[in-house]
Amino acid sequence: MMQVAHQCIVCGEARSAGIAICDQFICQACEQEMVKTDVDDAKYPFFIRQMKQIWFKMDA
Repeated sequence: MMQVAHQCIVCGEARSAGIAICDQFICQACEQEMVKTDVDDAKYPFFIRQMKQIWFKMDA
């Protein structure tokens, strides 16, 4: 079976493995990195900004 690539809202790469939240795609690598990132990590605010895209696109 052929897998379709989707653009990740976090890294912007086209990937086939990952999750969809409200029609927005997060690749498996970004999902795993986000889950392991501590709130004190410098990348945490970046992930929050990227995740906000889900809610902004829902309201559009």
